[in-house]
Amino acid sequence: MDPDATALVDRALTGDGLVTVLTGAGISAASGIPTFRGPEGYWTVGAREHTPQQLATRAMFTRAPADVWAWYLYRLGVCRAAQPNPAHAAVVALERALGDRFLLITQNVDGLHLRAGSTPERTYAVHGEIEWVRCAEECTPQRHRMPDEVGPKARGEALTADDRAALRCARCGGWLRPHVLWFDETYDEPRFRFDSALRAARRTALLLTVGTSGATTLPMLVAQRAAATGATLIDINTDDNPFGALARRTGGALLRRPATDALPGLVDTIVRRTS
Repeated sequence: MDPDATALVDRALTGDGLVTVLTGAGISAASGIPTFRGPEGYWTVGAREHTPQQLATRAMFTRAPADVWAWYLYRLGVCRAAQPNPAHAAVVALERALGDRFLLITQNVDGLHLRAGSTPERTYAVHGEIEWVRCAEECTPQRHRMPDEVGPKARGEALTADDRAALRCARCGGWLRPHVLWFDETYDEPRFRFDSALRAARRTALLLTVGTSGATTLPMLVAQRAAATGATLIDINTDDNPFGALARRTGGALLRRPATDALPGLVDTIVRRTS
């Protein structure tokens, strides 16, 4: 591993602060999950093509719930077909070594961290999870697993009558919706662990940002709060990004390699230093 990063790890681990891992789409890239913000994310509704930023909104769901659901069920199929990769396994190994000194904050809705073995108790899915649903009318705050009757869709495939029936709230009869944070919605604590993530940031001694671009608010706030309270930042990404810039300004390290290449070695170093 990079000797500078090793020295930073040694310094950060002298106390009893948290080791927090913050992950974005880049950690799942090697598993074959695209970000859906490129050409593969476009979706036709009526006679128009829409971007993910237009589709993944409460406003679009209100206008065309069946079309939004068809897109999400296509995404569901992509996520279910993917398998956790060595970077996900490294995060699991880090949690097992550190126990309650570890926290995972993920922007990914694909569920690969949990499938790899990360525990729900130490995983904050701050953008939700594609395998879960809740009532779109907010008649209850409860979340449920995707109904068994509803399965993935091929690209462009529409909902069936059975899908439409299964995607109704058993309590009020309204539509169910994906349990994800849409572009025109805001973070909160009950659904997306907003306050908990910021509290954890203040307790973080070492923050690893992995494969995230810094395009969303809460992850950047976490990094800024952690840095402000003295955390060491190490950014793992193939590209420059705001997290890397923050790490550079605060004396951290940048590992400009894919997560599957850089994270296992870094985790190995941390585990050795804490065992």
